[in-house]
Amino acid sequence: MLLLALLLILGLQFSPIEYKAQAALCAVTEPSQFPWKYQQSGELIIGAIVSQFTCMFGDISFSEHPKTRMIIPVPKNYQHVLSLVFAVKEINENLKILPNVSLGFHIYDSYFDARLTHQNTLKLLCTQERVVPNFKCGKQKDLIAVIGGLDAEISLHMGTQLGIYKIPQIAYCALAPVINAKMQLPSFYRMVPNEAHQYRGIVRLLQHFQWIWVGVITYSDDNGEKFVRTMLKMLSERGICVAFSKRIPALSQVTGMAEILETTDVINPHVAEILELINSEVTVYVLNADFQTTTGLKWVIYLYALLEGMTVSFVGKVWILTSQWDFSSLTVHRDFDIQVFHGALSFAIHSNKVLGFSEFLQSLQPMSQEGDDFIRNFWEGAFNCSFSHSDDGEDSRDPCTGQERLEDLPGTFFEMNMTGQSYSIYNAVHAVAHALQKMFSFRAEHRSVVDKRRLSSPHPQWSQFHSFLRSISFNNSAGDTVSFDEEGELAAGFDLINWVTFPNQSFLRVKTGMMDPQVTPGKEFTINDDTITWPSAFNQVLPTALCNGHCYPGYSKKKKEGKPFCCYDCNLCPEGKISNQTDMDDCVKCPEGQFPNKNQDQCLPKVFHFLSFTEPLGMTLSVLALSFSLITVLVLRIFIKNQDTPIVKANNQDLTYSLLVSLLLCFLCSLLFIGQPHAVTCYLGQTSFGLVFSVAVSCILAKTITVVLAFMATKPGSRMRKWVGKRLANSIILGCSLIQATICAVWLCTAPPFPDLDTDSLAEETVVECNEGSITMFYCVLGYLGFLAAVSFTVAFQARKLPDSFNEAKFITFSMLVFCSVWLSFIPPYLSTKGKYMVAVEIFSILASSAGLLGCIFFPKCYIIILRPEQNSKDQLRRRNH
Repeated sequence: MLLLALLLILGLQFSPIEYKAQAALCAVTEPSQFPWKYQQSGELIIGAIVSQFTCMFGDISFSEHPKTRMIIPVPKNYQHVLSLVFAVKEINENLKILPNVSLGFHIYDSYFDARLTHQNTLKLLCTQERVVPNFKCGKQKDLIAVIGGLDAEISLHMGTQLGIYKIPQIAYCALAPVINAKMQLPSFYRMVPNEAHQYRGIVRLLQHFQWIWVGVITYSDDNGEKFVRTMLKMLSERGICVAFSKRIPALSQVTGMAEILETTDVINPHVAEILELINSEVTVYVLNADFQTTTGLKWVIYLYALLEGMTVSFVGKVWILTSQWDFSSLTVHRDFDIQVFHGALSFAIHSNKVLGFSEFLQSLQPMSQEGDDFIRNFWEGAFNCSFSHSDDGEDSRDPCTGQERLEDLPGTFFEMNMTGQSYSIYNAVHAVAHALQKMFSFRAEHRSVVDKRRLSSPHPQWSQFHSFLRSISFNNSAGDTVSFDEEGELAAGFDLINWVTFPNQSFLRVKTGMMDPQVTPGKEFTINDDTITWPSAFNQVLPTALCNGHCYPGYSKKKKEGKPFCCYDCNLCPEGKISNQTDMDDCVKCPEGQFPNKNQDQCLPKVFHFLSFTEPLGMTLSVLALSFSLITVLVLRIFIKNQDTPIVKANNQDLTYSLLVSLLLCFLCSLLFIGQPHAVTCYLGQTSFGLVFSVAVSCILAKTITVVLAFMATKPGSRMRKWVGKRLANSIILGCSLIQATICAVWLCTAPPFPDLDTDSLAEETVVECNEGSITMFYCVLGYLGFLAAVSFTVAFQARKLPDSFNEAKFITFSMLVFCSVWLSFIPPYLSTKGKYMVAVEIFSILASSAGLLGCIFFPKCYIIILRPEQNSKDQLRRRNH
């Protein structure tokens, strides 16, 4: 055999004679002469095909019978046989189940071989040892059902034969045959859940730990292809990339093993490729853990341990294993280091502790186990001893005493608690018994006279028995409910197991979660992270499985050209956007009213931005407004107190008082722009400003026209005398102000100003402002005000040189020059600033222009009234006129 040649070449620690004993080389030459079986008589027989040995054949020649080259025991699978025997024993001893019928069993081995599976399935159907297909083979056994096999391929080989006779077959294979079993194998049942639940569980497990860069390893057969095809599709749909998908070839496909070492560093291409993949940067491996895949992988790891010069690292790897996984070793893997799989996670067929099973195992006696051809070979392989020990030196093993204890065996060879496969076989036997019990009870209820012989033989009512088996539902001795779904599969889920291994070849199964399709959708998958023991290399830190490092908050993923979608670069979020989670595909804008922080990984609430009375700028402008208002009041008081003096009477007292009052209101209206905008302040702010300024400018225009008309009226024969007086001045003020009031009224009635929030102008603040409502009406108010100022300036400029002691035209000219300069310079900064600074510009323009009018027009007069009272007399007026 290829592996034997390899081991001989590598010079293993045991000799060929020892290896011969380890591998249990057969003395038989024909497969038809394989002796291993286990039989117990009964009125009704349950057949079984187990997988106790793996068998390899030499080249097939059609001139002679095929000959075996090697048979290697799998000691742990002997528990499958014992679980069936224990279940039959339990039923026969239970008076509540089939009290009048005894069950027996016939158990054969599949040897993991198609030809032997077909042969031994035919043996189950016939009483003769030599079987001839398509011919009657003598009296048929009272076979009621067949249990098996361990994998999908063996189950399919059995099902194609048993289906002809409509004999129920209850498999315990984790994967269903690749064909449509329900349609093509109507007598086929599985005492395991549908593997689709397992696939979903694997995906949910990867998503739970955010593992998106994984390797997939499976066996190169139809079921392996099905597994890869299904998993690749599901992983891709959920954003998980497969770094590689490797199919381990069958041992018969691995040729050239005898020439495996041409040099110390050249190995078989299949092994080299697998070792290279395991040595890659991939952290998480999904292994379709059927017998062939795990055996092949163990041989690869075994080769790695034996070959010198290898630089393959098995540490720092997380294995995710399917439900076929178990720490079952071939006898030649006795020294296999199970630490490789420390911390592995696997989905497992749900199992429970069955009372009495451990005691049943302890009672086994290999010397007196009647009808059991398996136990002696199991005992020899498991305990590395021999029952046929001789002194000729051919077998160096110790003799078997039969007193060895099963509980002393490492878990890789045998366990005292039922494994998942054994538990499935145990439930399968009970399912058959309960179905028979229901069928017999049904027939007894519908017949007055019961024929025990016909009751004991279900052959005439196979279709009836199938209906009872399909609808069976019962609680087993461990308290679990057993029933089939509409597909003929166990209606249950999978446990999630964390495997903790120890240097002495022992291990612990730690249930850390489950995939239960029976619960509410969305809650099928549960896991307890705190109970998981990770591989030692991670020091209990959660492993990561990424093509590259995480993109942390503040960054977003950018796909790498020519790489899978799980491989990406990390780009800093653009200005104004954030990413607040790891590995975000794109950065997002903050909600309205929030802004990105400096690291661009979270949004902060924007503070309200407005010109407040409490901040320095607001306080300064408020103080200025109040100060100018106080000065205006003082000037008004001075003028009222000196109202009888010539300088006050010179240019229409009423216009002077009106101008001072309007300037006072101009200073005060600036306070409406300070503080948080509200509906009232927005409604009154711009309109009151426009209206009072129109009154002020109208007063100035009236004063200027009055000066001009007064000078013109002094000429002999002038007709202008009739226009000189209060009536004209009042008409000018009223008419000019009425036009502005009309504009403001239309504005307020159509689209008045209102409080508004501007979240876009400033990055970190929300501007609370007064929206003008209609920007057109706003500029109409300003435009009309500018028009009045331009007319006043023009008239005053023309009258600036008129001879008059108290001629105000020159002062008005200068004041209007200041006024126009202020408002012309106001427009660019008003349009270019935002928020409170725009408001501050408008307030400053109001204060500056009003102060310019107050200072230029009234400061010279106050100077004379207060500091030069001698000049405030009629004599001085006449002297200047002269």
